[in-house]
Amino acid sequence: MDKPLSLKSARTLQITYNLPISRTSKFWEGLKEGKVYATTCQKCGMLHFPPVADCGNCGLSNVKWTELDGEGEIVTFTQVFVKPASFSKEPSYIVAIARLKEGVKALAWLTGIKREDVKVGMKVKLVARVTSDGRATYEFIPV
Repeated sequence: MDKPLSLKSARTLQITYNLPISRTSKFWEGLKEGKVYATTCQKCGMLHFPPVADCGNCGLSNVKWTELDGEGEIVTFTQVFVKPASFSKEPSYIVAIARLKEGVKALAWLTGIKREDVKVGMKVKLVARVTSDGRATYEFIPV
């Protein structure tokens, strides 16, 4: 019986995804302006974060943009040591889920604090930021 052929390569494979974001581009532009947006369905009133173009609750495609204040409270968190390839060059980081005062939960990196100082129930703020390589993103900071 023939042995299966196994190929190994030391080369990095980079995959780029082109996602259609035209209907949510206001979110990305808002981050560049220091604002964090969600969408609110005009039919059922469901608030969505991250924003969506179509309401997952009732299916309507008529959503309005809602700027979030970003104030929230940590529900759960973890420190990430074993990172996905896209973050392999980053030092270990903390990821948290917080319930924002607007009622939605958000998942983001928690920065500006040591792991031992993080507590469930801690007050945080979701803020927009642009990375040194020009990517728009958001993160939690302690308040």
